[in-house]
Amino acid sequence: MDYVLRQATPDDAEAVVLMHTLAHEECYPHLLSPAFFAARRQAVPERVARRRNHLDVEDPRILAVDANNEVVGFADAGPGRDEDGPVPLELYSIYLLDRAQGMGLGTALLGAAIGESPAYLWVLEDNVRAQAFYRRLGFRPDGRRGVLPPEWEGLPEMRMVRAGQ
Repeated sequence: MDYVLRQATPDDAEAVVLMHTLAHEECYPHLLSPAFFAARRQAVPERVARRRNHLDVEDPRILAVDANNEVVGFADAGPGRDEDGPVPLELYSIYLLDRAQGMGLGTALLGAAIGESPAYLWVLEDNVRAQAFYRRLGFRPDGRRGVLPPEWEGLPEMRMVRAGQ
């Protein structure tokens, strides 16, 4: 199937939130409780409102859209949020629906969001598949670890960095 990558706009907020919700359900059923997913579904209207503001910027907010004009992936990046950020650019997130994985679309999304620039990201410690993906693209753990907030059930995460070439 063919996909188009494009910059998201505030009008895409609902489609992005719904895709993001489904991606979480596909990626993390073994890590998060059913109550977490129910709360995420219930909060869709508030999340859409917040997402509109997040999409109303010049920083990369890249959508992958399929032939039916459905959002199947998303990547976003911008200035690093960590006080001790190892490089100035942070990949905030990248998600693909299961049906769009394994075709190089994740690599294309990452490239559209950060190119070849040095960058860092946070990934769940138990998300081995994502860690392998990031390693293939030059990211390495830098030893920094954290814990997500209670609404994310305190999942442990780790930081990965891709240094300059």
